Amino acid sequence: MKQKITDNPISKMRRNYTRDGLLEEDVDKNATMQFSKWFTETKNSKILEPNAMTLATSDKSGLATARIVLLKSFDESGFIFFTNYESRKGKEIAETKKGTLLFFWDILERQVRIEGKIKKIPREDSETYFHSRPFESQIGAIASNQSYVLKSREDLENKFNELLEKYKDKVVPMPKHWGGYILEPTKIEFWQGRASRLHDRILYTKKNKTWKIERLYP
Repeated sequence: MKQKITDNPISKMRRNYTRDGLLEEDVDKNATMQFSKWFTETKNSKILEPNAMTLATSDKSGLATARIVLLKSFDESGFIFFTNYESRKGKEIAETKKGTLLFFWDILERQVRIEGKIKKIPREDSETYFHSRPFESQIGAIASNQSYVLKSREDLENKFNELLEKYKDKVVPMPKHWGGYILEPTKIEFWQGRASRLHDRILYTKKNKTWKIERLYP
């Protein structure tokens, strides 16, 4: 059945972006510093979770998957997030060692796309973060065989409650299958919505520890 796109009310959904602009003379020469500036402005906005980002990965066949994860730290070396190493994303990262992050900050009419190589962070750094998490979140990391088939919600809750009792008043051991990754960026693109879909796109490409800055067509 052929879709009649123009008859669909979704096709009429449209927003004109007029909040701000992004010019080459206004951006930092360093992509990480530019991200830091935008992230600070995002934290000061009314966005619910400014550190929520889409993580896109793929397997060797090129089949891509995407999901929302939370940014936990960043600096010049890269962007850090945590997950189950045996999840689908963990297996895909193990296969290709690559990924893309995407932030969409709708209130500010901005996107940031970050491409690069992904690798595990040192285990001791993962353990430090793991033990800073709420007790229930630590238990959840043990209770969940992320991405695997689960028979019922009841099975998960029973396992979670058993572990709560087991580790009550004890140090929760970080599971071997859980920890942090760092995405080391090779490209970072900053997108600012503009009127008439003439958006600003500023691309940083890393060249020998320095950033090349270019403007892209919207």
